[in-house]
Parts: sequence; structure tokens; C-alpha cells
Amino acid sequence: MPSLILAVTALLLISGGCATHPPRHTRNLCDIFRERPEWYDDAAAAGERWGIPIPVIMAIIDRESGFRADAKPPRTTCLFIFPGPRPSSAYGYPQALDATWNEYQSQAGSRFADRDDFGDAVDFVGWYCRLSRIRCGISNSDAYHLYIAYHEGHAGYNRGSWRKKPGLKRIAGSVRRRSLQYRQQLSSCEGEFKRRSGCCLWPF
Repeated sequence: MPSLILAVTALLLISGGCATHPPRHTRNLCDIFRERPEWYDDAAAAGERWGIPIPVIMAIIDRESGFRADAKPPRTTCLFIFPGPRPSSAYGYPQALDATWNEYQSQAGSRFADRDDFGDAVDFVGWYCRLSRIRCGISNSDAYHLYIAYHEGHAGYNRGSWRKKPGLKRIAGSVRRRSLQYRQQLSSCEGEFKRRSGCCLWPF
């Protein structure tokens, strides 16, 4: 009996480690979904719910966490040697802050939603981008400005202070390029995922 318990515990630990490992080829959306087909279903459901294209959602997550479930901002250092506190409470696939995640849970998600659950994470990004469209007037396919609003917050975006942040604008440009790349890739392979799930093709 003890040996059985140890075996089950080991299996759970191994499974947990695999669950946080990012896909092998994150630059190709077709390869991502082929490796994790359930991610396509999650992303498609979020896209349909919030009206945000799958490539935009996935490009934002790629930039924020590199598809790492347990991603956190690097710690600061004390006296240039000792590890200090993290600069923010950002966590998980979407790098969502505690306060923003709590808002999502109360408004649109489940109170049991987790930032290290991919389905919850893509739904969160879709929800936030939908709010960016409403509060900031950003097109649902404009990955550049949606990312800036995601990074700066809606009030920060509307204040326009990001226009004086060339580093942020360069990053937003990379998100836009990745979104366009993902869109082109998905157009060539989405049929196989839709046939597997028995649904209609994504319109974006």
C-alpha cells in the first residue's frame, strides 16, 4: 500500500511539471495547437465569447509569459546580492495582477478560475481586450493598441502617456507582428482543429 501511494504521488508531481512546460515551438500557432489541441478549443471559446481573434489573444500570452503557466516577474535585488520582492503580483499565463484577476472573477469568470489554467487565462485576455474595445475604442483586431492597453491599463492608455514610452511601443509592435504571423499560420491549419472538434471555422 505505501508503494502505491508513493507511485501515485510521483505521477501527480510529474503531471504537474508537464502541465507548466510551454509548447516546444511557440513561434508557430499550428504547432502549438497540434501539441496542445485542447488549447485551440479554449482559445476558440474565448474568441467567440469576447469577439477577439485567436491570434491576438495568443500573441499577447506569448509576449506576457511565453506560455509558461507559473510565470512571475523576476525578483528585484537587495544590496545587489540578495533576492528582493517581485515588482508586481503578475502571475500565470496572462501575467494578470491580483486586483485585475479579482475583477475578472467577479465580473466574467468563476471564483475558482486560476491564472495558471490555460482556459481561464485565454478567457481573461479575451475579456480584458473586450473591455479595451469598450473603454478605449480599440478595434478588436488591433493587437498593437490592445497590448498597450493590456500593459498600461485602460486609464493609462486613455491618458496617452504610453506615447512617450518607445520601449513599450517596440514591444507592442512585436506583439502585432506575432499576431499577424499567427493569423497567417492559423489560416493554413485551422480546419484540422475544427474538424476534430466538429465546429465551424473561425471567421477572423
